[in-house]
Amino acid sequence: MMFSEAKGQKVVDTSSADTVGRVSGFLVDPSTHSVVALQVKKSDTGDVIRWRDVTAFGTEAVTISDVGVITDSDAELAAISGKDHELLKKRVLSAAGDELGSVRDVDFDHETGVVTTLVLGDADDVDGDRLIGVGSYAVVVRVDRHEP
Repeated sequence: MMFSEAKGQKVVDTSSADTVGRVSGFLVDPSTHSVVALQVKKSDTGDVIRWRDVTAFGTEAVTISDVGVITDSDAELAAISGKDHELLKKRVLSAAGDELGSVRDVDFDHETGVVTTLVLGDADDVDGDRLIGVGSYAVVVRVDRHEP
């Protein structure tokens, strides 16, 4: 599933069948190459859902077992949140300093949260397991053995 497809999806509490928010973004931990939390808007209880608290991530909605799993960001999540840590629209640099393109979308496994591909559009896509870091200037990825 792509970030662009998942953003804006309803978050549904399965215990009440109520819509309790909408997905507004993704917090990605470069060290694990995975989504560790979803940012949520239009929720009364907080602004994030940790990935472990997601019951299912479908094509129409994200389900959670209880609205209480939507909380405010803690220090751990705050360290990887904000505009400086977003992947989309950032330039992609190899660890060798070569610009590879810019992130147009991100493909992730909707069951595990693992980032599978950084979609660069005009350039060759980058495997998600090459992700090293995300900062205000760029997304940095390990050098691919096939790069010049």
